[in-house]
Amino acid sequence: MSGFGDELVGLLPRLRRFARSLTGRADEADDLVQATLERALRAQALWEPGTRLDAWLFRIMKNLWIDQIRRRKIEGAQTALEDAEHLSGSDGRAVAESRIVLADVKAFLASLPSDQQAVVQSVCVEELSYRETAQRLKTPIGTVMSRLARARLALSAGLDFDQFIEARHNANKS
Repeated sequence: MSGFGDELVGLLPRLRRFARSLTGRADEADDLVQATLERALRAQALWEPGTRLDAWLFRIMKNLWIDQIRRRKIEGAQTALEDAEHLSGSDGRAVAESRIVLADVKAFLASLPSDQQAVVQSVCVEELSYRETAQRLKTPIGTVMSRLARARLALSAGLDFDQFIEARHNANKS
């Protein structure tokens, strides 16, 4: 094997690590390393002995990776055939029902007093603790708890939660 080939083989572990850092997947990294080596072997005459082969190979790999990203943007997402059996479409009815219920919840939340809206936003949406919410709103924890309780009671009285639970269950199945 030539000095060029020996250096290529010696750099394989570093090329694999770099490819893995770019792709995040072992199979894609192996393909990228193979494409890099193919291009390097075809363009061996362009490499100048005495210069850093690793830097040249890494540049080839990076350019190939950028080309692949650009190609994917143009072609769109692709799924391997063996992964396709796990894909399923959404149940359109369940999605529509979930959107309707969500719109109802949003509209009802908007009708709550602003102090209750702020507590619901902090605790239920942003997942802040009662203490963090109290600090943010500059109110006692007891006030946060009572506002949240009143908001929950108003929501349960104003919305058909059986419908909400059923729609959420159907959305989670799809």
